[in-house]
Amino acid sequence: MNQTVETQIINAEERLRLAMLASDVSVLDELLAPEIIIISHLGELLQKQDDLAAHESGLFKINELTPSEQKIQLHGEVAIVSVRMQILGSYNGNPANGDFRFTRVWAISPSGNWHIIAAHIGMVA
Repeated sequence: MNQTVETQIINAEERLRLAMLASDVSVLDELLAPEIIIISHLGELLQKQDDLAAHESGLFKINELTPSEQKIQLHGEVAIVSVRMQILGSYNGNPANGDFRFTRVWAISPSGNWHIIAAHIGMVA
């Protein structure tokens, strides 16, 4: 595996994790492709603006986001990441805690940076 690209993806994943914790919409905006396809843990099809709005409005608040079991596959200018996340937070004022698996597809953006073009979230039973 190309160590340099793998390191870039690990760093991008950590930037994403920290941005999610801080609800840092400007970093999230940079990391999510304009045309991203997001499938929520409820099977909903979401768009970039849905994700950003949930963070911006305070609807979605993450207090802890602990990654484990991270796997990265590189395919040319695309990287697929699977990571398990323990989440402690709230959605619309109600506790939203759980164990989730995220699958993200990262690709090189026109500006030459990695951004996410697809994401799927599943709840771990």
